[in-house]
Amino acid sequence: LGGEIANFTEFDRKNYFYPDIPKGYQISQYKYPIVSGGSLNGIKITRVHLEEDTAKSFHYPKEGYSLVDFNRAGVPLMELVTEPVIKSSGEAGAFARELQLLLRYLGVSDVDMEKGQMRVEANISVADGNGAQTYAEFTQKIAEGKAKLGTKVEVKNLNSFRSAERAIKYEIERMTNLLKEDRGDEIVQETRGWDENKQSTFSQRAKESSHDYRYFPDPDLPKIYLSEIFNLDELKTSLPELPWQKRERLKKYGIVSEAIEIFVQNQMLGEYFESVTKPFGTDMDKDMDKIRLASNYITSDVLAHLNTAFEATLPKPANFSELINMISEGKISSRGAKEILGHMHGHDDSPMKIAVEKGLLQQSDEGELKAMIGKILAENETVVAEYKQGKEASLQYLVGQVMKVSKGSANPQVAGKLLKKMLE
Repeated sequence: LGGEIANFTEFDRKNYFYPDIPKGYQISQYKYPIVSGGSLNGIKITRVHLEEDTAKSFHYPKEGYSLVDFNRAGVPLMELVTEPVIKSSGEAGAFARELQLLLRYLGVSDVDMEKGQMRVEANISVADGNGAQTYAEFTQKIAEGKAKLGTKVEVKNLNSFRSAERAIKYEIERMTNLLKEDRGDEIVQETRGWDENKQSTFSQRAKESSHDYRYFPDPDLPKIYLSEIFNLDELKTSLPELPWQKRERLKKYGIVSEAIEIFVQNQMLGEYFESVTKPFGTDMDKDMDKIRLASNYITSDVLAHLNTAFEATLPKPANFSELINMISEGKISSRGAKEILGHMHGHDDSPMKIAVEKGLLQQSDEGELKAMIGKILAENETVVAEYKQGKEASLQYLVGQVMKVSKGSANPQVAGKLLKKMLE
């Protein structure tokens, strides 16, 4: 993240009374977070700290009661806090997705939101921009004291990116409408929940300010000197390739952005792509055409197979590389390649063996094709005359006749070149 890792940290007690924390305080880090600063996806980060999780509350206003689930209470969690610079629900969702991807690359966690391994808590405020037309103008007016941020509302425990985006969008619309109706005083600093069924937020409790929590160092927990536990320089050098680094590297191969994102998001498929294309040269001297060809087949045919097969097995990378070579060298057609690839899933047979057995090898021997073409030209004198008079479509008809006579085994590119030469 490019943040500053603290040499020293300690845990504090965050004091408040609420059913989700029955002992009356939460163990957190206030004064000395583990990380300060940094950025991700262009969003500035305030801090990263550790704290204990609280219980999960379920509120039933109509029934007049609440339930509390303590299964996750006391479990350590990492909280990352951003600066108030996110301008839309879409931007917030993109940031959260990139954070999830980063944590997976680092092996921190599976960060599966459905399993509660990652949650989003959104702090939202809407303000009168005092005439500002852009966000940059608004921040400038804030710096000049001509505008100020609106009252902050927090929506907690959003357990999917879609819910987070919808909750943020809903709150922006709710607060904007209140401001337009000159009811800004109804926007209070509070914690709100998200009702997935109603697609709306609801008030849960008043939100305290930091001084209300009466933070003080936890006397039962020791001070921590991170520099004595970790060699920070070694940690930096041991980092794997990160998502944005992988994107930049794959761009050099000339593959489309959609394919790049598939290989970045799906690490298994990305590693498979790297294995398949490894024989196609070094970083300084790669066969870009073959790499792009491999990318196209993996992100279409292979990905479709993975999405539909109950128990999918990928072809051996070496076999897939051989298939790409065969396509590139014109030994098989694209249609034949798809048929061979379909057989390669779950089988160790080489693509050449499959092509021979299924009669899918293209006929590229010029001697054999010349004899075939000579006969076809003799049988289609009218079409030949039309071509010589400038009718280009006649050439395609003749190529079609070659494919028909050869029962699809002729290489159409080679046949086309020979036809042009023999028609001169």
